[in-house]
Amino acid sequence: MGEDIERSQLAVEPSAAAPEPEGVRRFTYAIGDVQGCFDDLLRLLDVLDFDPSLDRLWFTGDLVNKGPNSLELLRFVKTLADSAISVLGNHDLYLLAAAAGAIKVRKKDTIAEILNAPDCEELLFWLRHQPLLHQDARLGYAMVHAGLPPQWAPEQAHSYARELEAVLQNFDYEDFFAHMGGEKPLQWDEDLKGWERLRFIANCFTQLRYCDREGRLDLGGRRRRGSGKKRSIPWFLVPERASSEMRILFGHWATLDAKSAKNQRVYPLDTGCANGGRFTAFRLEDARYFRVPCKNQAVPWPSESAADL
Repeated sequence: MGEDIERSQLAVEPSAAAPEPEGVRRFTYAIGDVQGCFDDLLRLLDVLDFDPSLDRLWFTGDLVNKGPNSLELLRFVKTLADSAISVLGNHDLYLLAAAAGAIKVRKKDTIAEILNAPDCEELLFWLRHQPLLHQDARLGYAMVHAGLPPQWAPEQAHSYARELEAVLQNFDYEDFFAHMGGEKPLQWDEDLKGWERLRFIANCFTQLRYCDREGRLDLGGRRRRGSGKKRSIPWFLVPERASSEMRILFGHWATLDAKSAKNQRVYPLDTGCANGGRFTAFRLEDARYFRVPCKNQAVPWPSESAADL
């Protein structure tokens, strides 16, 4: 397949699911944050010998922004129809917020071509109807963009995802983006209501990297050098995490040391394609990784805090 292609087998728990009948589905690939790197995605799909009539793609979100070709990438994934699904990431919500007039597009963003495209409304309608959490019981994996707070058991995570999805898919969805910004509240409470409740749900699914040991969000990672219970750690390392039995695929964290996720039943897939890193796909049927170096020339992009959109 060429010298620049890497393959590796990770010693993780394989799926016990029986293969589907021939001609129905062949393989399912989870792919890390694309962020407009369309040419690199096509190169990766060529390595995978992807056939949309047989295979299925799971995207960890952040389809757009940073990379040079968000518009064609979005159009392509949309045309895959039932052969692809993407959970919503923070950059996807950023695009929707910009289209709603809730925020101003920054000079470093690469979403203007989408906002100016003749099919913009159609693309955004499709995008806001993508889920925040996707799970396949047969394959035994769930997928989110960022993470889950330690208080949420699997059934709660599904319920809260559907709660926010219903808002995003409603005709007055733009109201949400007027109240989306901010890090608070920092801790889940079932009694949370209104915009605070929806903001917390959105921050977990699309922004989360760190929590402290008592489950308070640390979206910027500012407390990770603290001590004791207030010190923040990766969300999946919080003791007694209620979702620890789920096998969770996620993106959003290109700088994460993958070794920290070992034996945690979590699979980080963002390997920094838009920042000159690699593009990663994970085949669910046999827990095999496929990687290609990224060749797209991404826009200059400074390091960002976890709380940045």
